[in-house]
Amino acid sequence: MNVYDFDNTIYRGDATVDFYRFCLMRQPALLRFVPKQALSFLRVKTKAKDLTKAKEGFFVFLQALKNREQMLQEFWAKHRRNIEPWYLAQKKEDDLVISASPEFLLFPVCSRLGIRLLASRVDFATGRYSGKNCAGEEKARRFLEAFPGEKIHRFYSDAMKDQALANMAEESFLVRRGKISPWPERKR
Repeated sequence: MNVYDFDNTIYRGDATVDFYRFCLMRQPALLRFVPKQALSFLRVKTKAKDLTKAKEGFFVFLQALKNREQMLQEFWAKHRRNIEPWYLAQKKEDDLVISASPEFLLFPVCSRLGIRLLASRVDFATGRYSGKNCAGEEKARRFLEAFPGEKIHRFYSDAMKDQALANMAEESFLVRRGKISPWPERKR
């Protein structure tokens, strides 16, 4: 199977940031959460809070989001075009996306494209995580848990923090601005 990161890999941009902006444009009252969101990320910088908890602080806006399912459908109707053409040209039936972005956010587009998905488990109504943020080593752990004994043929990501998955793959590629190059450091 081929495994792909989502944001800045097969999706041009960061889907979480794009969805947040999309929501703010349609529901400006959500701006009231900005101070709490900023404080959460400041605590990560000062090591007072872990990234999963900080992201929960960011997703607090979901509690006040109106018509969330409709907003999600409208978002993907507009942003599906951000799926990279190079990916669509090589897409295979057994592809897997593994991402730190929330499962609720990526599920509609991955389902429509016929791509399997592992992502951060975030409650769409509350913004609360069940489990850890699916990033770095956690991606590798989640892959091994979901697909015991499976091999990764090719792995694609924009982030060196995905080294653990890159090491598990037969071939690994770094994606930067739609350009694909061999992974710089692989430890097998």
